[in-house]
Amino acid sequence: MEEFGAVAGRSARGSFLCMTDLPRLILSRDHVYHGTTLKELARRARAGNLHRVRQGVYVDGAAWTALKPWEQYRVRVSAAAETSSARTIFARHSAASVWGIPTIGVHHPVQAVTLKNDGGRSRAGISRHYADPASLTVHRREGLLVTGRVRTVLDLAAFTPFVESIAPLDHVLKADRKRGLPAISKETLLAGVDGIYTAAAIRRIQVAVDFADPLSGSAGESYSRALMHAAGFEAPVLQREFRDEAGRVGYSDFYWKGVRVAGEFDGIDKYLKPEFLKGRTAAQAVIDEKLREDRIRATGCGVVR
Repeated sequence: MEEFGAVAGRSARGSFLCMTDLPRLILSRDHVYHGTTLKELARRARAGNLHRVRQGVYVDGAAWTALKPWEQYRVRVSAAAETSSARTIFARHSAASVWGIPTIGVHHPVQAVTLKNDGGRSRAGISRHYADPASLTVHRREGLLVTGRVRTVLDLAAFTPFVESIAPLDHVLKADRKRGLPAISKETLLAGVDGIYTAAAIRRIQVAVDFADPLSGSAGESYSRALMHAAGFEAPVLQREFRDEAGRVGYSDFYWKGVRVAGEFDGIDKYLKPEFLKGRTAAQAVIDEKLREDRIRATGCGVVR
């Protein structure tokens, strides 16, 4: 069954790119249209003017270097689609990159499903995993065929380590307003496991879904919380409000009741991106954060970062 959704959307992890913001793919098979030769493309790649994404696919070298690792991965997915001789349904990390679902790690292979129950195999640089056609819903997004959001995050929960599975789950539990995608409830996620996964995989999914929390503010916070849990620390309260005599101080990313400690996960974007700076300089943002921390400490709580 195929369900074709909107083609427009965003992708990647952390900083999200529109499909139109990704560097243009230069296909060697179209070299005549580019007014060049195969040898010239290869020469430009050796010189660093072009970057070879995979056999037969290049992008501008400077544009490639400017991309974040997760954005480079998204380009690799598009390049794989362009050079695949058969219809490709992307899955797991690759589907997540198209949906804009954050994942952990930067060295994942391009992944797709195969509808042939031959154990799955890799070819043409794409890792393939068997999926029963009867249980598979396929969506078209950004011109690519991908597994749905529910199947994508369930696959990640089933087949990646626990600490890597939480960020994708936390993400889909809340509405993705940038892409116009609704929140998915835990009940809907768990309803999607029947008849697809082994008993062991279902147990891994259930543990991860139970731990997931829509209050997580970022993929980094989700990953941090999962690592804390794996290390045996007390589960923190998320987005705990602090107030003092002057009023609301703000919200902490984490709060441990037992030891009265607030925790903050600070990514560099907090001090560089305009949407976080709100007209301030990076230096002023650091000073404001220090003053906020001092007010929290004055309430009798410790603060760690």
